[in-house]
Amino acid sequence: MLRRKFPCKDSIVLKDYGSAPLVIGIGGAAKQNNTYRTVLWTGEHLQLVVMSIGVCGDIGLEVHPDTDQFIRIEQGKGLVMTGSRKDAVACAGKVCAGDAVVIPAGTWHNLINAGDCPIKLYTLYAPPEHP
Repeated sequence: MLRRKFPCKDSIVLKDYGSAPLVIGIGGAAKQNNTYRTVLWTGEHLQLVVMSIGVCGDIGLEVHPDTDQFIRIEQGKGLVMTGSRKDAVACAGKVCAGDAVVIPAGTWHNLINAGDCPIKLYTLYAPPEHP
């Protein structure tokens, strides 16, 4: 099996590694990331992305009609908003490091930074969402 292994979590290069098998310290990669969105891996049915949401920032109210999404918070605190319609979104809960959010396809959602440091997270889209 072809694998890429990073020798040290401090040496993670945040880039798109294509669709080959990948071994990565994803928690460290998420915490290291300082960009809004960096795609790390895209396969035929799944995509891995790290994100950083600045203080007072948010992802922005959005919906993925045909894509399920999994979010894992590695750092920070936030509010998750969800709803079946754009005009019917409400607070679904508070999140912090260690929490996960699962968003079914067709669900309007937003993640708002409610803390004093950036939210660092990784997210999985199935199927892939971003080029």
